[in-house]
Amino acid sequence: MNNQSVPHIGQIVKILRGKDTGQVAVVLSHADNKFVYIADGDKRKFDQAKKKNLIHLETQTYISSEVANSLMENGRVTNGKLRYAVMKFRQSTETNAEEKGD
Repeated sequence: MNNQSVPHIGQIVKILRGKDTGQVAVVLSHADNKFVYIADGDKRKFDQAKKKNLIHLETQTYISSEVANSLMENGRVTNGKLRYAVMKFRQSTETNAEEKGD
């Protein structure tokens, strides 16, 4: 179920390979057509964004408009906004899982 579409800036991705397998992060920028820079604001800060191959990521439908807007306006985003985006994504997936379970 590997989604090979190029993720948008501010989009949440699930990490499929590497030491962060299973974690989620936010796309900060595109390195080229095969790599993006990601961070979660917690273990992986904005200033040490991780370069990841797209085949090692699964794009999620959630896009953080706060992160996308901040990056477009300032070229950077706070780690707090990244953590908030990840938290909002986790809340939305937990809510969806609970609704499906009923």
